[in-house]
Amino acid sequence: MPLGPLRARDASARELMDEPGCDPEALERTYARFGLVNAVVSAPGAVRRRWIVPRLRADRPLRVLDVGTGGADLPRSLARWAASRGARVEVLGIDPEPRAIAYARALPPVEGVALRQAATGDLVAEGRRFDVVLSNHVLHHLAPHELGALLADSERLVAPGGVVVHGDIERSMLGWLGFAVGTLPLEPTILRGSFIRADGLASIRRSWTAAELAPALPDGWRVRRAVPSRLEVVHEP
Repeated sequence: MPLGPLRARDASARELMDEPGCDPEALERTYARFGLVNAVVSAPGAVRRRWIVPRLRADRPLRVLDVGTGGADLPRSLARWAASRGARVEVLGIDPEPRAIAYARALPPVEGVALRQAATGDLVAEGRRFDVVLSNHVLHHLAPHELGALLADSERLVAPGGVVVHGDIERSMLGWLGFAVGTLPLEPTILRGSFIRADGLASIRRSWTAAELAPALPDGWRVRRAVPSRLEVVHEP
């Protein structure tokens, strides 16, 4: 479907939750709804099957880093999924945003999940390594130079034989319309008092297309399309 008004990436689009003075109660409700939204739009089951399951180990836990963890719904769901199958994972969720980490730490703890207010550069400086480095809906927040820095840090953080997968929305009119229509009836109920709908539509306007990302990637990286209306930027050393 043609992009129409979404033909160009709108890097000026602002997400309400990123504003330092945003309503703290609405922000907390937004974090609380991330799990529901990500279950639909982020295809966590497909991510696990393609990137996590083949790397599970019998001799030690799989070391996973979730970059820009937000409310930590993805690390928590991954750890619960692994425990239900007798697999072992250790997931570190990092986010430079103190409000996100404070929210996530206030939730009941989940075994195998650790949280830290940090950026990828902090872990690089410490010499940390992980079998899987993930992010979800982070790339569209980044300017081109920030994207380059994240990819460079990711290369240093992933262990030999591991994988980096930065997943995000792919900008398209179909994706924009699907999210707009799908969330409209939920606005007065499940999504009430949160930033989910407004910020989701802004995120799509800010997001990249595969054609835009591919030439911007360093050697050793590739971009692949996933569903629904998603991209995965992948590095396998």
